[in-house]
Formats: sequence, C-alpha cells, structure tokens
Amino acid sequence: MTGFETRAIHFDGQSAEPRDIRLQLDPARRSLTGPGVNWPLDEVREVPDQGGADLLILRRADDAVQRLILPDRSLAAQLPRRTAPVPAVQRRQIWIWAAAAVASVALIVFVLVPKMADQLAVFIPPEGERALGEVTLSQIRSALDESGTQSVGFCTAPAGLAALQRMEARLAAAMPEGQPLSVHVLDHKMVNAFALPGGYVVFFRGLIDEAGSPEEVAAVFAHEIGHVVSRDPTRHALRSAGSIGVLGLVFGDFAGGALVLFLAERLIDAQYSQSAEAAADAFAADLLLAAGLPPDALAEMFERFRRLGGDDEGIMAHFMAHPRLGDRIAAARTATPPDFAATPLLNDDEWRALKAICG
Repeated sequence: MTGFETRAIHFDGQSAEPRDIRLQLDPARRSLTGPGVNWPLDEVREVPDQGGADLLILRRADDAVQRLILPDRSLAAQLPRRTAPVPAVQRRQIWIWAAAAVASVALIVFVLVPKMADQLAVFIPPEGERALGEVTLSQIRSALDESGTQSVGFCTAPAGLAALQRMEARLAAAMPEGQPLSVHVLDHKMVNAFALPGGYVVFFRGLIDEAGSPEEVAAVFAHEIGHVVSRDPTRHALRSAGSIGVLGLVFGDFAGGALVLFLAERLIDAQYSQSAEAAADAFAADLLLAAGLPPDALAEMFERFRRLGGDDEGIMAHFMAHPRLGDRIAAARTATPPDFAATPLLNDDEWRALKAICG
C-alpha cells in the first residue's frame, strides 16, 4: 500500500453544501485523511455511481450520510474492504424509532398543545381575543366562498337585523355583566351556528331557514353564548392552530390556504369536550329560563335537525359531542319546569323578517 493524494468533494452529512478538500491515503495509519475526514480504511465502502460509473463514491460503513466523491477510480484498488457489505439497520430498531416518533407527536398534539392552549387562553386580553375572533371570521368567510374570488357575505336586511337584535337583547339581559357579543348571519346554506373568540356568535342562513320557531334559534343562540362565556372558542382555536403547526412541521405543506381551510373547518364544526358541551347546554337552559324562554326549545332543535339530516350532518355534526344526543334532549326537556309560562319572543312579522334576513 502506497501513499496517495487527490482532490475530493466531501458531504459531511450536516449540511447540503459540498466541500472541496485534499484527500490523502495514510499507509501508516491505514486511513483516509483530510479536513474533517479521518476514515479507517477498514470502514470505507464504495457506493455505486448511478451516473457514468466514472467516479469513485465512498461512505463509511458506520455512517450512512457522509460521502466522499473522487474524480477518478485510481484509489479503488487500495481500499481493502470497499465492496464489503454494510451492516444493515435492524428492522426492529426502525420500528422502535418510528413508534417513538409517532408517540412524541401524539404527546405534543394531544397533551402538551391542549395544556398550553388552556394556559395561554387565560392570559389573552379581551382586545386580543376579539382581534383573534375578527381575523378568524374573515378567514372563514373567505374559505367558505366556493368561487374563491370573494368572501361569503353577511345578511343585513334591516327588518331581519332588528328581529335578531331583539332576540339578542332578550338573552343579553340575562347574561353576565360586561360580556360583549357580536352577532352575524352568513349568507350560506349550511345548517349551522358557531362561536368565535371575543364574543362572536355566527349563524348560517341555512339554520334560520330550517328552524321551526324563534325559540329554536334562541336556544342555539344561548348554547353558543355558553361557549363564549366559558371562552371555549379561544381555547379551541389555540389548540387547533397549535396542532396544525406541529403537524405541518412533521408532514409539511400545512401553510397558507390549506391552513386557513383546515382551521376554518375545525372552528365551524368545533367538537368541544364532554364537559364543555354539557356546560353550554346547562348555561343555555338557565339563560333561556332567565329570559322567559323555554329550555325545551333546545330539545326541539336537536329533534328537528336529527330528523332533517341525521346525527352526523349539518347542525348535528356541530352539536353532537360526547354527551349522548338522547341524554342531551332529555336534559333539555327536564330543564323546563312543568308550570313554566314562556313569554313570546318575536311576533309573526318579526319571525318572517328574521327568516328573510338574507333577502
């Protein structure tokens, strides 16, 4: 074995930038040496040249990433084990690594992100929470537009808005003091309603079209107010955004429009926890009673939309969280005292105006 020196390109496995180095064969130490390179000859293996087969491409047997690329093959004869097999990575070890990676992502998405979101939600000031709701509503309006050229519009027929404001005033009178609301109707056929951070309550035209009475709309309204008061939308938005960010880092391609669409869908069809849904139902019952409205209107709403679209579509996809639907219907019915006398919410003209709020 004789000394040898040549130019080589070194990829160190830490960056994608190649380094042009002087490579030497040291017979005394039986190694290839150069800046950043000290490879024992017994560990040097040849990697097939997938191009013209005129280069000598080398790696270390114990390092699958680093590469040395030599301009010719004159050194090949002096590498005693260049064609020896490279030890294979144990399949079991690969599965262990994969399982550990999946477990780590699951821990972050399902445990750490929710806990951090719950903690962060407490410290968001009201103006920050409202700004989050405003931006999110704008994103949702854009995401729902099927043409992709404009946002879904608000329904603003004056008589319909007046009827909705009367409903809001009736409920707001029984709400905790200082809880602001911003109520909107989107001109979209979806049968749904949802709450956003900062006191936003949003109805779709489809829900008002399908509702059988003003009290049913008010029951949905009261349920969403329950989520607002508990700040459920803020926690849910933070959890969703955090989870999407983690998944984006893992899988890539979760940015821009895809992020907006996914986050919009998560917020529109928010599936809150069992305790949050039960609390919103109970809050709605108390709020309706205090406003002189029947809590069993919530049960009527559940029954109506279950008959309309089944348990997994439209409004029911939104309201069907962990408490069983039958239990929630029963709870809403029993929340109305037997001798309760409801005070009418809207007259016939106002109800027709609300139905026609989108023109």
